[in-house]
This record gives sequence, C-alpha cells and structure tokens, in this order.
Amino acid sequence: MPVPRIYCQFEIADAVQVELGVNAAHHAARVLRLRRGDDVVLFDGKGGDYAASIHEVNRARVLVDVGRHRPDDRESALHVCLAQGLATGDKMDTILQKAVELGAAAFQPIASRRSVVKLTDERSARRAAHWQQVAIAACEQCGRNRLPDVRPVEEVDSWVVHQTGVRLILAPDGAQRFADLPRPGESVTLLVGPEGGFSDAEVTLALAAGFKPVRMGPRILRTETAGLAALAAMQALWGDF
Repeated sequence: MPVPRIYCQFEIADAVQVELGVNAAHHAARVLRLRRGDDVVLFDGKGGDYAASIHEVNRARVLVDVGRHRPDDRESALHVCLAQGLATGDKMDTILQKAVELGAAAFQPIASRRSVVKLTDERSARRAAHWQQVAIAACEQCGRNRLPDVRPVEEVDSWVVHQTGVRLILAPDGAQRFADLPRPGESVTLLVGPEGGFSDAEVTLALAAGFKPVRMGPRILRTETAGLAALAAMQALWGDF
C-alpha cells in the first residue's frame, strides 16, 4: 500500500517534530485513520519531500516526526498555464485535478460571456479556496512536490491582453494542430472555452492579443475533455511523457 503523502502549509526542516494544520490533521486522523508509528511523506510545496512517521494522534492534534529531506522533483520542464473557461457542476474540480496530474504549472479560471456559471466576488473567493484544496489533494495523490499556481477568476477580455510567451487557444477551425507547432522555448498559456465556447468577439480579441488557434483533430471535444487532451498532447510532444 502506498505511503500517504500529506501537504504542510508551512516550511519543514530535517529532524524536527511538527504539528499538522487543521485540514491536514483531519485528513490524517479522520480520513486516513493514521496511528502512532505509521509512515507518511510530508511536503511543503517548495520541492522535494520528507520521510516521516506519526508521533501522536488525538482529538486535538496530530504530531509528526520528520526525517531527512529528499530532493525528488517531479515537475515537467514544460511550463503550461491552463486557462479554463468556467464550467458547470463539478467539472472544474475534475479538470483541475487531472490538469495537476498532467503536470500543469498554473490553473487560471476564466469567465466569459457564454459561461453558464456566474460568480459573485464572494462566491469567486470561496471557489478559489476550494480549488486550492483540490490542487493540494491532487498533488498528494500524484506525487508532485510543488503546488501549481491556482489563480483567482479573471474576465477573458481583460485577461488575454496581459499574457506573454507562447499563447494558444483551442479552436475547432484552427489551421494548425499541436503536431504542426515548433517546440516552445518558453512558457505556454493554453486558453480553453466554456461549454458554449467563446464568443466571436472574445476569439477576435484573443487572436489580436497574440493567441494562436489550434485544433484538436476533426472532432469537437467537450470543455472538460479538450484542455486535458491538449495538455497530454503537449506533454507527449514537448514535455516528460
């Protein structure tokens, strides 16, 4: 059985004893049901991890004895920001979870005219906090030791004009496929529309801002499929697959 991996929201050091934060302690005690002496792996998002073991578990706290730092780095050399149009239900959770597994370095939720989901400032803040926890859980599961950058929701019109590096937008009528593109020498920003796609005006603005349209074969993919398939294709062509 794999050794459980637990994220710590504070910096860890060799050969110390730490008390897990509230969320991590609840997960360790109530979900994983860990007990004294059980092996765990801790990571603080700064790279590498620590072999550790449970020292104490009670209703008030969970204490962990930390071993030595191990400099394992599982990050892809291909730095991709997935800019995902807001999707309904739990689709955003699934997209983010799988994007983390596929090595995305950043996740940018995007609001647009055709987004079914409309978030107020308060709801947007709650969703951002929730998505951060989704990313943490995905890192714990897949072995990543650095947390991806999960950003607040942005409006597509104001967001696209500030992007740099290689900028791609998924478009069913795009002239190029990923296999037609040269290997990027810098970071990649991939823009994916919501269920209803981007409006013509939004696409025009993105193209004017330097985004290049790319198609994913002859079939039209759902929003929860398109970005993930594109990430996998880029990792296969230019990354660590």
